[in-house]
Amino acid sequence: MRFPVVLHTDDGIRYGVTVPDLPGCFSAGGSFDDALDSVCEAIDLHLEGIAEEGGELPLPRYIAEHQVNPDFAGGVWAIVEVDTARFDGRAEKINITLPRRLLVKIDSYVKSHHLSRSAFLAVAAQREMQSQNERA
Repeated sequence: MRFPVVLHTDDGIRYGVTVPDLPGCFSAGGSFDDALDSVCEAIDLHLEGIAEEGGELPLPRYIAEHQVNPDFAGGVWAIVEVDTARFDGRAEKINITLPRRLLVKIDSYVKSHHLSRSAFLAVAAQREMQSQNERA
């Protein structure tokens, strides 16, 4: 899963990192790269806690949705990828049927975004269900 993060610095050397989609998930590092490395670990631990409590893993939103928040003004945005498979339970293989043109579009999209079909379809399904729940 790809999470947007925002980094702030007071001295241009050390960075603090906030994960907007995971309230309470913060990290820091002695350099920009160190901060990105440490936030991946923080996200992993945060998600582990949610999973252990039986909660639903939150889906990341787009950076543009977070940029309007004044708390993140002046920050530098980045995307970090965290493998959430261990929190989702055992994978199951399924057989689905899709129109060929749709499958071609999906394959083109996943290739350009360095995803697998399965990952894309899982996230799309999660986003749709989350959207439906928010409307209800």
